[in-house]
Amino acid sequence: MHIGILTGGGDVPGLNACIRAITLGAIDLGWQVTGFRRGWEGFLRIDPSDPETIAHQSWTLDRERVRGIDRTGGTILHTSRTDPRTQEAGDRTGHVLDVLDKLGIDAMVTLGGDGTLRFSAHLSGQGFPVISVPKTMDNDVFGTDYCIGFSTAISRSVEAINALRTTTGSHERIGIVELFGRRSGETALLAGFLAQVDRTVIAEVPADPGALLPLLVEDRHHSGANYAMCVISEGARIQGEEKNAELGMTGTQRSDEGVGHRLARTIEEETGVGTVVQELAYLMRAGEPDAMDRMVGFAFGGLAVQLLRDKNAGRMVALKDGNYCHVPIATLLEGSKTVDVRNLYDREAYRAKLMRVEGMPMFLY
Repeated sequence: MHIGILTGGGDVPGLNACIRAITLGAIDLGWQVTGFRRGWEGFLRIDPSDPETIAHQSWTLDRERVRGIDRTGGTILHTSRTDPRTQEAGDRTGHVLDVLDKLGIDAMVTLGGDGTLRFSAHLSGQGFPVISVPKTMDNDVFGTDYCIGFSTAISRSVEAINALRTTTGSHERIGIVELFGRRSGETALLAGFLAQVDRTVIAEVPADPGALLPLLVEDRHHSGANYAMCVISEGARIQGEEKNAELGMTGTQRSDEGVGHRLARTIEEETGVGTVVQELAYLMRAGEPDAMDRMVGFAFGGLAVQLLRDKNAGRMVALKDGNYCHVPIATLLEGSKTVDVRNLYDREAYRAKLMRVEGMPMFLY
């Protein structure tokens, strides 16, 4: 068996742990492993008849190549946001299949978010054996409770929020911390809850300045140190504004002025209270993985190899209610994953709420 591995979309901590687990698991079975570089874009740069392009866009993965990589963040294979079906030259699925055939690849394990895994499902639908592994710090891949990278992003965010309290408190201002999360507010919701901020604005619920601003002013007044903290999802909307798409947030592009800065400007104009604004952005996904993302990375990688060993391709590895499992690879196409607002969020108070804890999975989804 000759398997290929690639990573696509945004990098997250834990990818290298997964790559290592896949590689070592495959080698233990006597298989050959090739790592394809730069996601699906790397495939489009390969000419199967040109050894130089193959060498530039792929590596042989062995024990030495993956030694110690689990301790580092990012991905040793590099990444891109590329869908071979949407190229200027047209649908390049045929080229990808030709590369796989000419290089003798029997199956692929793809690590990615929504975009990368959508093409993985498409490739599987063409009859090629694929196992997909969900990763995104937004944790918004439909079909799994957990994606590699989420825990580290939460840990980084909580640390930064609490660190920012010293400056915000020293200047007696309202702190606004903007976190990645265009479609799902899970990152903001959980980070805000764990850091015990005063208010949290998520992507799923528009913020009404007429309700939110008086709450923050009151929070500041009663804090004891004359400051307040608010976390906001980058995809959040402020009532009265035009839609985010019209503000420049489309696809993978982000607005020049984030919603955190727009909220801060509104606060200062309407209340006269100063603000401190911090976009954590790529720092949320930077650096080494925490224990959770190492553990899930290792486990997802091991499960992917076991599925291929058992000739059970066309699956996406997943976590459901705290248990490792796998679902059909096209499951992510069946819906979108967002915050369960009714059970986990108080719209009026702009805060996380726990209706119940007993019987809930660890991350309270």
